[in-house]
Amino acid sequence: MVIVVRSPDLTQVMAFERADAPGNWQLPQGGLKAGESPIEGAWRELLEETGLGDAHVIERAEFPEWLAYEWPDELKGIKAGVANRIGQVQRWFLFDAVSADVVPTPDGSEFINWKWVTPAWLIGHVMEWRRPPYERVLGTL
Repeated sequence: MVIVVRSPDLTQVMAFERADAPGNWQLPQGGLKAGESPIEGAWRELLEETGLGDAHVIERAEFPEWLAYEWPDELKGIKAGVANRIGQVQRWFLFDAVSADVVPTPDGSEFINWKWVTPAWLIGHVMEWRRPPYERVLGTL
């Protein structure tokens, strides 16, 4: 799951700086646990990675398709695991912050910083191999 949190004026999204790659920004994301629906996973990942819950954001929409991207060759060996995976398939969710005063708390292990940015800015600052799904979804906002 990938979670987009829009500002109350609907012009910006919350971007998070990666702890393992300073200067690279992305949206909160994560996998499903056994028995978990995609929206349940989205809420869990949002809370774990940003500290935001239903008191801070309102669920608005789910992108109608699963979106996939392939890892670059240098990451495939590291991330492949026993299933010999080559990338990720994700479901995207849109949430709106309930007020301009909403402030996430980056978890410190995956994310170290955050800021409000335009969707176009985030597309330009996400790792290149993650960019196609970002363009597809954020380009609709």
